[in-house]
Amino acid sequence: MNAGEILAPLIAEASEMIVHTLLEERKLLLCGNGVSGALAQSFCAQLVGGFERERPGLPAIALSGDAVSLSTVARNHGRAESFARSVRALGQPGDLLVIVSNDGRDSNLVQAMRAARDRDMGILALTGGDGGDCAALLDNHDIELRVPSEVAAEVHQVHLLTIFCLCDLIDSSLFGGYED
Repeated sequence: MNAGEILAPLIAEASEMIVHTLLEERKLLLCGNGVSGALAQSFCAQLVGGFERERPGLPAIALSGDAVSLSTVARNHGRAESFARSVRALGQPGDLLVIVSNDGRDSNLVQAMRAARDRDMGILALTGGDGGDCAALLDNHDIELRVPSEVAAEVHQVHLLTIFCLCDLIDSSLFGGYED
């Protein structure tokens, strides 16, 4: 309940950020590690494949879903570069990087954020706890949806609910309200 009260206005703002990115014909790059990576992939699947209605797919790429690229980059350039290299290769000015992390302390997410900044991309961070190193890299053009909990399972649960709220708001903004 506490997270909902804190996050509700920020979720609305984040949905507007995503809608603006899409209306400018830009794309979303999403990443996370472990369960957070699975949540990033789920968010991407809802954007590309559809949420609760039939609609065109939206341009989103789940960087955490490409095991071959991730392992190749980690082997050749180090784990910290695993997402950053893809952001540099695929990201364009005006695109949006979405990171999902239960604590914001993953070096590969920090490097992805730095790469996004170099590419003049916006950043949306779903974090927990104190936001970690990821929170420190955000500026006033970025948005952080920080779950007020240090418990990873609680953070993941709220992140999943947040993703569903974002999908619903994005669909409503882009495609109108639901018909009865």
